[in-house]
Amino acid sequence: MRLARIAVAVLLVALLAAGCGRGSKDDGTNDGRPATTPTTGAKGTETTAAQDLGFPTFATKNTTRIGGADPIADAAAAARAVYTGGSRITRPQAVVLADDSDWRVGLAASVLMSAPIRAPLLFAHGAGKLPPATQNALAALAPTGSKDAGGAQVIRVGNVPELEGTKTTDLRGDGAFALARAIDAFQAAAHGTTSDRVVVVGADAPAYAMPAAAWAAKAGDPILFANRDGIPEDTRAAIAAHQQPKIYVLGPASAVGEKAMAQLKKLGSVTRITGATPAASSVAFARFVDGAFGWGVVDPGHGFVFADTKRPGDAAAAAPLSASGTYGPLLVTDDAAKLPTALSGYLLDVQPGYTRDPVRGVYNHGWIIGDEGAFSTAVQSQIDALLEIVPVNERASGTPTP
Repeated sequence: MRLARIAVAVLLVALLAAGCGRGSKDDGTNDGRPATTPTTGAKGTETTAAQDLGFPTFATKNTTRIGGADPIADAAAAARAVYTGGSRITRPQAVVLADDSDWRVGLAASVLMSAPIRAPLLFAHGAGKLPPATQNALAALAPTGSKDAGGAQVIRVGNVPELEGTKTTDLRGDGAFALARAIDAFQAAAHGTTSDRVVVVGADAPAYAMPAAAWAAKAGDPILFANRDGIPEDTRAAIAAHQQPKIYVLGPASAVGEKAMAQLKKLGSVTRITGATPAASSVAFARFVDGAFGWGVVDPGHGFVFADTKRPGDAAAAAPLSASGTYGPLLVTDDAAKLPTALSGYLLDVQPGYTRDPVRGVYNHGWIIGDEGAFSTAVQSQIDALLEIVPVNERASGTPTP
């Protein structure tokens, strides 16, 4: 069943690429179609078959790329990959529409992909006309309306356009901290109770904060923000509403310092999860488990999502992929041409192996978020090899097969 789901995802996203844009900046100046790539043969011939199907740029045997040039395009494609449309059961109850001007707003809104609303996120670009990729995705998704969101089809977060003929709910706040608090309160009301866990990230440290989006979308734990040396009042009030929750801080002291940690300890129990670099920190979070909190991915048989720290909006854009399908943590890199050692080592640790028959094994799958400015084809190929199931003796030696 896992292989069947992955095969469907591969074909789906290859098709979605035509509408959501490989290498095309979706800032409202075009329709999100991919840039054409010159080939040496006629379209559809044996010479161009791989390119026409999107291989290997958009898909390999163990990876699927959502190849947007920006988070607007990536969010549209991810939402369409999760909610394929065509019938009521494959359409979302609601979608989130958030302003892309502040990465923190989208990150906080990722929690609305969790139960009970399960709303994927789309991006607007201010209060003007919707970007074409968002407009097309919204029309295709055709949200049915969520009773948990007061019947809303679209949850508007921040400075986004009015939508005629659509039932909306507006979440308002003066800045990202207030909006995060409003999102948390809205999610708690829909769920019927506050979470007993809260994730806190540095307001000025997006590279360390990005992995929180995937967890919030999967688990429903809110994302709130700290300054390096203190806790904003909106964050303090939001955490207080959770009544001494477990607070998990992502990132080092450079993101959330000791003064801020001391203030958090007055509001609940505090645990810091971090690594020496953003990539290592994302691995630490992927491995981490504390009771019901944390991915605890320390063995084979999982999904993974890969995003570039230079594009923090991609964390929220891709969050629905971590809350459906193969599920799985977000891992980050900062170099399109090179996979960080922390990631390659981790993927070797959890690489699937088999002793007799690979059909009886378990499998890993990776979603690659962004065009080749975020991940080169060579890096995608390396990730593919590290996700591949291999004979146990090769897995133990750390030598992946092609």
